[in-house]
Amino acid sequence: MDSAGAGGSAPDVSIPGAEPEPEPGSGPEPGIDVDADSQHPFIAPVSMEDDLDELFPGDRGTLDAQVRRVLAHVLQRRFVSAEGNRAEWALLLEHQQIIESRMHDLYLRLVVDLGRGLAYKQQVRSDEFEVPVLLKDSPYNRTETLVLVHLRTVFQREAAAGEAAPRIDIEDVEQTVLSYLSDADGSTARQQKAIRAALDRLDREGIVDEETSGRYRISSLVEVVLSAQKLAELRAWLRENAGSTRENAPHDDENATQKEVAE
Repeated sequence: MDSAGAGGSAPDVSIPGAEPEPEPGSGPEPGIDVDADSQHPFIAPVSMEDDLDELFPGDRGTLDAQVRRVLAHVLQRRFVSAEGNRAEWALLLEHQQIIESRMHDLYLRLVVDLGRGLAYKQQVRSDEFEVPVLLKDSPYNRTETLVLVHLRTVFQREAAAGEAAPRIDIEDVEQTVLSYLSDADGSTARQQKAIRAALDRLDREGIVDEETSGRYRISSLVEVVLSAQKLAELRAWLRENAGSTRENAPHDDENATQKEVAE
């Protein structure tokens, strides 16, 4: 911040010997240069609106604390949703331009889906210049992918029937996913454990929400993670390889699997 302050030009500096010495007790303390007219100290006071509070020692940031928090959450989380925190969502939309600017400085793209009330980040990639990659691909494993396909299928079917927030029980998920697994994937107990671990991950990422024990609400995030085209490809793969022990299980699309390296 400019030490001259927001009040105009910097005050004049008294030059020792150019003016008579003040009588004892009639002026400012010795050693403090003053403006002859205003009697203000050499460093002019800064108006309160221009004096940004430091949030930590040495803070050089210029964003308000709340806006910084939204930016940090976009970088930290896989998704930010309007449903999860409406106040935060309103701040994101209000300050979208500056948040995008800060992210672009890091070669990251902010995607705001107003229709679904979702925002997420993507890694900028270019063949024309070198881009430092901050996000890495973190694909789902075989069981997680099978769970996602079933969730996406149920969401699509229920949404077409007018259901805004489809629900599903873990028994339904297990019954369907187990039909695509084989002895090579371990015992039934081990397969069920893997399915529950997959749902736990998807719950942490906001794709499902466990409302009660074993009952989940499917979020519209599942449409972002698995596009209609990708869903069709995975369904075709499942029809061709039902019950197969093939190791190269399908993964979700690249943009949906990007995560921050620091995680």
